[in-house]
Amino acid sequence: MDLKYICTFWGCENQSAKEFLFNVVRNGYHGVEINFPEDTGFITEFIEELNKIRNTIDPDFMFIAQQVLSNKKETVNEYIKRIQERLGFLTTLKPDFINSHTGKDFFEFSDNCKIIEITEDISGKSGIPIWLEIHRGRFSFHLKTLLKYLEVFPELKLIADFSHFCVVSESNLDDQSDLLEKIYPNIKHIHARIGFEQSPQVNNPFAPEWENFLIQYSRWWKSIIEVPKKQK
Repeated sequence: MDLKYICTFWGCENQSAKEFLFNVVRNGYHGVEINFPEDTGFITEFIEELNKIRNTIDPDFMFIAQQVLSNKKETVNEYIKRIQERLGFLTTLKPDFINSHTGKDFFEFSDNCKIIEITEDISGKSGIPIWLEIHRGRFSFHLKTLLKYLEVFPELKLIADFSHFCVVSESNLDDQSDLLEKIYPNIKHIHARIGFEQSPQVNNPFAPEWENFLIQYSRWWKSIIEVPKKQK
């Protein structure tokens, strides 16, 4: 398996598109993951610089677009309209895939299922894969309830950020390892950040006080990576 390391725009929002991509390449990353600001000039510059990188440096340089809607008081149908518009726009940029923050944790199960169906339909028609991130506030916020969605959508592609499961459950998931293993085959992309029971991110994953968490998360990531090997 060929592992690729991707740099997120999250934390780099003070940089221009050109500056961000320059730093990404300089530091040896294989691609970027970005939730675009509402700035058409930034997006235009990003696509121009991305094409330069692919034409002159790395033709396989990855571009992952994020779909992260701002919180807003709205009906399910109003939310659906917003996510359709955003995903529709992102597909026109031709990313390798889209990381979608999908649904809401307080929507009814049937409503979230409808939203997932819509994202799958957009993906199918556009030819752009749409993978759904495990995240607080979304349909995927809790491990046990996520499994119910996988019963309806067994081929759903997920992005793993297990720190959210830990915070929601106020647990390091030691008592849920059998449940966690059930979703490994659906995971296609990993957000390699380390959280704990009270926060989705520690201040320094290499500090001695977080060593046990680093070991635990590393085990999870290695187990996910091993899944395709076992399926051969």
